[in-house]
Parts: sequence; structure tokens; C-alpha cells
Amino acid sequence: MDNIASGDNEILRVEGLSKTFTLSRKQQKIEKTRATKKVAVDDVSFTAGRGEIFGLLGPNGAGKTTTLRMLATLIKPDKGDAFVDGSSIVNHPEEVRAKIGFLTSELKLEDFFTPNYLFNFFSQLHGVDAATAAERQRKLFERFGIGDFAEVKVANLSTGMKQKVSLVISLVHDPDIIIFDEPTNGLDVLTARTVTDFLQELRSQGKTIILSTHIFSLVEKLCDRVGIIIDGRLTHCGSLGDICGDLSLEDRFFEIYKEAKGDEQ
Repeated sequence: MDNIASGDNEILRVEGLSKTFTLSRKQQKIEKTRATKKVAVDDVSFTAGRGEIFGLLGPNGAGKTTTLRMLATLIKPDKGDAFVDGSSIVNHPEEVRAKIGFLTSELKLEDFFTPNYLFNFFSQLHGVDAATAAERQRKLFERFGIGDFAEVKVANLSTGMKQKVSLVISLVHDPDIIIFDEPTNGLDVLTARTVTDFLQELRSQGKTIILSTHIFSLVEKLCDRVGIIIDGRLTHCGSLGDICGDLSLEDRFFEIYKEAKGDEQ
């Protein structure tokens, strides 16, 4: 399994990440299980290189979001570690946060703030000086057409515009690694295209992008390498050619899925 980026190019190393959650009674009913524990991520390891788009592909509930939340230091792993440009997510989370941007559909912007206020607030939070922040804001707002809505409260923005604002906020400190959880989820086709084009621009600038998705076409369009995650386990990792051979990604994925489910029986 080719889950390793070349040594000199490596910027992210994930080593044996594992996470188990305790299930409430309500969650047990939803999961249709009597088990009180759920292994969300099970010994996941991979690396990513500079200027690479690495995708985590899997069905809902496979462990993609939990993996990214651990990489973003929002939750701690039970076992394992990951190193973001040399900084441990376990031992030096504050260093990791300074090096990454994190965008998730779970990020809820406060309704009564404006894009201008939010950009300035997060720029100050990351210690970006005023002149640099102003120039970065100008370019990003122009790139995503936010300028006309800069003083409009979040409550009055469209879903697509909220996603664009969330995206630029995650980039206020110009991070080298950007983590995206389902970046096009719930977006109309025009906004989704704007986001995917921008991800390619970021890669061309030498940024590393880690994204989770369940959309095959997004992986085929964007990702240099992909890890397939099923029931918390990384079953395959490599380039699309290495994983799929002559098959489409969709056909190969369902082969892998059936194999993984067959191993459980």
C-alpha cells in the first residue's frame, strides 16, 4: 500500500491514529447496536507531500471527519500521533493550529457578524498584522465575490456565500496545509466549481490540501493520491492508477467495499 510521500517532500505524517467514542442510548438506537463503544478510526497511517492534494474517500460514518478533526487538533486521538511539518498534534497542538487551515461544514458562523468583522477577528486571532490582513482580505474577497456582501450579516447570506466566507476565514493566516471536510457538500454547481478551481490554485502555489469526500468525481478531478477508508480503517492508499488499474474509481471502490465487508463476516 503506497501510503508514503517522498521523504524530502513530506509535510504531513499520520502514524496509527485511533479514536473510540462512547455511544449514548440514543446513538445506540441510531446505530442499531447494543454496543456501548464505537471505533471511529482504527490505526490510520499515511503521509502527504508539499503541493499535493490528498483525499480521504469513504461512505458517511467511515471515519473521515473524525480523522480530520484529530489532524486539526479539535479532538485528541486515543492512540497514535500525526506530525504537521514536524509538529505533533498530541504534544504541540498550538503549533499545529498555526500551520493549518481547517474548513468543515460543521463550522457555524454567528448570524449577527459580517464577513468583514469575521475576517478581521480571525486575522487578529492568528497574529496577522493589519497591513498583511487587509491585502489578503482584498484578494480573497475579490476572488470569491464577497466584497459586495462584506457588511451583510451572516444571517442574510446565501448558503454558498456562507461557505465562501468560511473558506476565506480558514485562510487568513496563509497556512501551508489546508484541511477540508466535504468542501463542496450542499453547494450549488457554480459555487462548487469556484471552490474546486481554487483548491487547484492552492496546490499550484505549493499548498498541501487534505480533503474528505464521498464524491468520486471530486477525487478524480482533484486528488494526486487517495486513501480509501471503510469502518475506520484505511484499506487502500495511493494514486488512482495504483488503486484502480483499468477500472473506474467508483467500480473499484465498490469492489474494495465488498471485500472489506466480506472480511467482517
